[in-house]
This record gives sequence, C-alpha cells and structure tokens, in this order.
Amino acid sequence: MPGPLDGIKIVDLTQIVAGPVCTMLLAEQGAEVTKVEFPGGDILRQNVRFSKGGMNALTMNCNRGKKSIAIDMTTTDGVDIVKRLAADADVFVQNFRAGAVERLGITHDELRSVNPRLITVWMAGYGQTGPMAEVPVFDPVIQAVSGHCAVQVNPAIPFPDVHRTIVVDKATALSAAQAITAALFARERSGEGQHIEVNMLDTALFFFWPDGAMADTLIDDDVGPGVALYQTMKLTDCADAKLVYYVLNERHFAGLLRTIGEAEMSTDPTFITAAGRAEPGVAERLATAISEGFARMQRDDAVAGLIANDVPVGPVLERHELHTYPQTIHNQTLHEWKHPSAGSVRQPRTPATFSATPTTPQWSVPELNQHAEVVLAEAGYSPDEIASLRMSKVVGATS
Repeated sequence: MPGPLDGIKIVDLTQIVAGPVCTMLLAEQGAEVTKVEFPGGDILRQNVRFSKGGMNALTMNCNRGKKSIAIDMTTTDGVDIVKRLAADADVFVQNFRAGAVERLGITHDELRSVNPRLITVWMAGYGQTGPMAEVPVFDPVIQAVSGHCAVQVNPAIPFPDVHRTIVVDKATALSAAQAITAALFARERSGEGQHIEVNMLDTALFFFWPDGAMADTLIDDDVGPGVALYQTMKLTDCADAKLVYYVLNERHFAGLLRTIGEAEMSTDPTFITAAGRAEPGVAERLATAISEGFARMQRDDAVAGLIANDVPVGPVLERHELHTYPQTIHNQTLHEWKHPSAGSVRQPRTPATFSATPTTPQWSVPELNQHAEVVLAEAGYSPDEIASLRMSKVVGATS
C-alpha cells in the first residue's frame, strides 16, 4: 500500500548526511526521490570504511529507497537536465555551500517561476547569508558553536566533548523533512509552492535549548541560578556491566535505595528529599551507598529491581546487543535484507507508523547513476538524446 507521500516527486541534490537523511525519510513515506549526483558521486560514496562491493554503510544508511543519476552540473546541458527535472517535481532540495548552486546557474526563484507549485529547500551549515555563510562546516563544529560540546562534561573527565554521533546533521534532516511536509500541506490550501531555508546552527540551538539552556531562558536578575537537568542522571557500574538510571523526585530516590538494599535510607527524608541531600556530607554518603550497592549487583538484576520500583532505567547496550534487545525485536525495528553488491544488510525502518497510509520500507540503495535512463526518459529525453548525453559525459559516473 502506498505511503502518505505517494505521488510526490522530489529532486534531491544533497550529499553527506543532513540532506540525504531528510529525503530518505520522505522516500520511506512514499515519495519518489531522484538523487542527482556529480559524476564522482556523493562525497559519502568515497568512504572506504565499512564498505563492501563498492557500497559503504554510511551511504546505505542515508540513501535508501532513491533513484540515482550522475550529472555533470558544471555544463549547460547538465544544468538543463536538473531544471527539467525540477519542472515536473513537487520538491527540490539542495545542501551545497551557500552560493554554490547559484554559481551553477540554479536559483530557487527561477525554478519556481517555471513550476509555481514547486517547494524549494536550501539547506546549509550556518545559513545562506551572514559572516559564516561560506565557511565549510561539519556536524562537530556546529556542536561546538551551539553549546552542545560545553554540556558534554562527565565529572570524572571534566572537559567539554562532542557527541559521538552526528546529532546535528540528523536533527537538521528531521527539521527539513517536517518543514517540507508542512509546505506540502500549505500548498494544498493555496495551490502555490514556496521557498524554505534550514540550517544546522539554528537547528542545533533549537534542539539544545529546552534542557541545555534552561539557565539562559529566564533572564531577569531575580530568577536565580540554573540547575542542569542531567544532574539527576547517572551512568553506573554494576558487577558485570553498566546501566543508566534517571531520578527526578522523592519516589524515584526511594525506589532506587530500595533496589540496592537500603530500606532504611529509602524512608529517611535526609536522603530522599532535595532539602536533605543539600545538607553537608549527605550527598557524599548517598553517592557512596549507591555506588557500593550497584557494585554488588549484576546489571540485569539491578535493571529488573529498578523497573519493579518504577525508576527509569536501561542497560548500556553495546552495538552488537541492539538487535537482540527485547523491545527492539517486539517493535520489529531492525530488518535484514540483501543488497546486490554489498550483501547482507541490517537497517532500521523509519520510526513513524501510519494506520490509513502504511509505509512500505524501501529496502534498496542505488548504485551511482543506476537509474539514468529511467530518469531521463521520464523527463522527456529521447533515446538518441540520452545516448548523446552519455557520449558527451554530461551524464554518467566516473567511479
């Protein structure tokens, strides 16, 4: 059964992660996504880590369910192909460095003048204008300038650090995908497309702010100092492995203490109330009791005990444990399939499920330029024109 975006055509001039994940999500929801690449392919294709049969894991995890065509967009004929694809599309997405796509001769105003229903999406690191607009940037850099690194401080290793996953790229992908679907909804009312701009810096600050910037939200002088939300979170060593628990109130503290066998402490206001824990020496005594208590327990026993006491908790799973976690199995989150050149692949389905328009996961990832003939024919090119474009190397892969 077709997904909720069935019939929507998207021209995808994005590379790396933020743009490709955005359009992959839309492809999984039923859109027809044509990935337009330079002859050398998306930069991700050049990654040799976790690679097999000419495909690498990062490319596969960002480009499922798309068609691929390689076009030399430095040529007039190449740019003409892109414009012809846009003339028949619903959405056009690009994430080149600010100003780069315009230097090729592609502007969102021109694209929408030819196709007024088109939604154009310009994604960037810092934005399309401003002092940093043309500065090259990747996810960890945006983490640094948006406050994310500053709060990744473990008391045991007291210096800032980055998330060990490209969270800003993926957050930007989700923001752009949501904006696109909102614009499609608006188009149903107005009949007109529009231009959208999404950048990583704005996204990173938006995602950081609810909890990371509580102390910077209420800025009157009399508000008082802020308290970090994650002070109540703890990564803890058990006898055999680690877990993470999260305590927010007296009930949680009492349940935590019961779990580790400290029944007396669990009813003592000195240890379960914020006022009691603020007394000199109490926090240290509590920390010692908790640390020693968990050190006597096996991780799975501790997790079960905390769950029984209604304390939020989860085991720290290694990557090889993710696909055997009971809830992951129950949710049917991960799927194994065969790629023609890369062999066996394990990937997650997209998170949202739809009752009336259920999605069909697109268990395929295109080789570079795999769909050139199909894409060009659908755009109205004749067999002779397609052969000429291939002969002149306007269309075709170089790797």
